[in-house]
Amino acid sequence: MTVISAGRRGSFLGIVDRHLQRSGYRINAINNDEEFPAIYAQTEEGYTFSLRFGGEGQAFLRVDTPCVEESEVAESTTKATAPTYEGMEHIPRPNIRSPFWSVGAP
Repeated sequence: MTVISAGRRGSFLGIVDRHLQRSGYRINAINNDEEFPAIYAQTEEGYTFSLRFGGEGQAFLRVDTPCVEESEVAESTTKATAPTYEGMEHIPRPNIRSPFWSVGAP
């Protein structure tokens, strides 16, 4: 997971905001907190999107769909290529440093 510094979080949210609006989302709320900013959006059809920041620049993305009929999903036929963190109590903090997004982060 990439560290996004406090100084870059507003830029990141701005890029996401513009993309959401071009894609037909209505912005419901924006939290301009310097350390833990967030954006919440929704489409007319009921799809919702949120992007919020937690500790150490960790971004949390959530997308929900309107009510649909639940269906069975087959187990994956391929092995995961990244850690799945199954059985772990805590998800690790971001640990990848980007020359752009991590600038100024401790």
